[in-house]
Order: sequence, then C-alpha cells, then structure tokens
Amino acid sequence: MWLVADTNVASLLSFRDRPHRRGGDGIHGKGQKRTGAAGGDVVVEVPPGTIVKDNHTGELIADLALPGDRALVAHGGTGGRGNARFLSNRRRAPAFAEQAEKGEEHWFDLELKLMADVALVGFPNAGKSTLISSVSAAKPKIAAYPFTTLEPHLGVVRRGGSEFVLADIPGLIEGAAEGKGLGHRFLRHIERARVLLVLIDLATVTEMEPSEQERILLKELGDYRPELLTRPRLVMGTKADSAVLEWDGPRISAATNEGIEDLLDQLAQMVDETRRAEAPLERSGTVVHRPVPEGFDITRNDAAEWVVSGRPAERAVALSDLTDAGALDYAQGRLRRLGVFRALKRAGARDGDTVRIATFAFDYVPD
Repeated sequence: MWLVADTNVASLLSFRDRPHRRGGDGIHGKGQKRTGAAGGDVVVEVPPGTIVKDNHTGELIADLALPGDRALVAHGGTGGRGNARFLSNRRRAPAFAEQAEKGEEHWFDLELKLMADVALVGFPNAGKSTLISSVSAAKPKIAAYPFTTLEPHLGVVRRGGSEFVLADIPGLIEGAAEGKGLGHRFLRHIERARVLLVLIDLATVTEMEPSEQERILLKELGDYRPELLTRPRLVMGTKADSAVLEWDGPRISAATNEGIEDLLDQLAQMVDETRRAEAPLERSGTVVHRPVPEGFDITRNDAAEWVVSGRPAERAVALSDLTDAGALDYAQGRLRRLGVFRALKRAGARDGDTVRIATFAFDYVPD
C-alpha cells in the first residue's frame, strides 16, 4: 500500500469517516506448475505536507512534503509458489505448494502541516467566523466583540470532487503591519495562503465606508508583504441581510445563505487555477520512502516459548501442509539458511524448547 502526496487532496478528513484501507492478499500456489498472484498495489492519496508516524512507537515513517512524494507503508500479500518451484534432485515430485501471504497490517498516525488554500481577511467582527462555520465543519467561537478569534481556524470545503482549506484569520486593525494589536502574529498566518478573500463589513457599527475598509486592509497586506497584493483575491461584502452601507460589489450573507454557493464555486475555481499554476518541485524528482528490509527477531513469550517474528521467517513456514515430509524438510532448510537455528542457540534455546513462528510451533532440536 502506497501513500502518495496529491495536490488535489486538501485534508485528511476522509480518514475520519473511513480510517481503514485494505490491500489485497496473495493467492495460494497450486499443483500443475501454477503460482498464485500477489496482492495488487493500493494507492491512497494524501495532501502534500503529510507526516506518517507509527501509531505504537511514534517513529517517523515518511514525510510527504511535496506533490508526488510516495511512501510504501505496508506490503501486500505475496502469491504462493506452485509445486514445480520446489523441484530438485532430492525432490523429484513435490506434492506441496506454497500458501499465499496475507497483507501486512499496521496502524499509522497521519499529521498534516497544513497550508490554507483561502485566507479570510477582514476587520474584527467582519463575519469571518460565521462564514467558515456555515460552509465547513469548523466551529470557531463567535461573539460581537473584537478579537473573538485569537488563533486561525481551519475548515475544509468540498465542492464536487475537489476540496480546499479555508482559514479564518484573526481580524486586522489599521497599523497591524507595524505591529499594532497582534498584527504581526495575525498577518503571518496569511503568508502561505493561495487565495485571499477580503471581507467588507456592510453592517459595521462604526460606519466605516466599504471603500475605506478595503483600502486599509489592502494597505496592511502590502505594508507587511508587498507580494501579498499580487496573490489572487476576491473582495466580498458581508452581512447582506442587515446591510446599512452602500456597496456596489458582490455580497453574501452567511446567516441567510445569500450568495454563498456562488462564492464557494468562485473560490474553488481560483484555488484550482492557482494549484495548477504553481511552480514545479524545487528538487529534482520526487521522494520515495520504502521500508528497510526486514530480518527476524527472537523473543520469549509468557508461555516460555521462543517466538521468531519477521517476514522472512514467517514466509519460510508459509507452506500448505507442514505435515508433508517434503514441505517440512524444505521449511527447515529455509530457516537454516536464514540463520534462525543459530540465532535460537545464541539466545539460549535448549533441546525440547517450544519455538513458535506465526501459527506454526515445533520443538527445538540443536543442529
């Protein structure tokens, strides 16, 4: 199973509804020279910036920083080999074939270093939190006093087969670029957004004219980072249901849903165009993460059995019928070549001790 960073995926929201992903098992080998097929590849798309960690140990498995980065996080089942594969000078007519492997099972923690697609820019109480709560599952605190929002809130918006991330940025005040209020702290959250949605309060109690609001907001953006003014942006009047100020531009009301669908369609199109126009990867090629080849481990369980774990050893005993003398002889030979018996001796195994490999158990006999 592969995890692949894809720019068309904006969040890990799909894992909340469907946390499990299943690959295919292999198919058993058979007689008449028939080898079973291996389980097919399964590709799961995640957003760029996804970090993959082992759920039990917290170990970093992969950092899928850029589009196209791939991580092999679980092996599918290998098909069993047919009886002809075990033909040898000693074994002229093998009566056994190999069972297929089941796919690996793992639990991972996925974390996302999120970059907002759309940042909401406006004065305090311009309706940013109300808007994001009405179009996504985000639930920011909403109240009629300045700086209700002190940290960005992120919401995922789905439109058709695509999705984008909307960020409710704390409200700006005049002089924010110079550090007034919490200006620098707020403005830094806008830096990486692909698209800016500038919200003009049409029901402001201060009766600041919409054109003045727009002028001040754009000036603060330009004073902080001039390149922000070259970013794709949309200017929209808010609180259309209770507007008291004149405004010739487009308007919305999160309370009545006026203009919301058209707004989301426009933002989805702008985000899509921006994604497609982004510069190619800075590094040459993509990163492919593959697991380190596995060996085997020997431990002691509560029943005082020696437990041999690891794919090579488990694969060695994955035969259809170990009561068959030929199959058992072949399995012992593979374990010997892997060094399992030497390792058991070094670990302190004694004659007659029980050794367990997957579901197969046998009595240890020193070489």
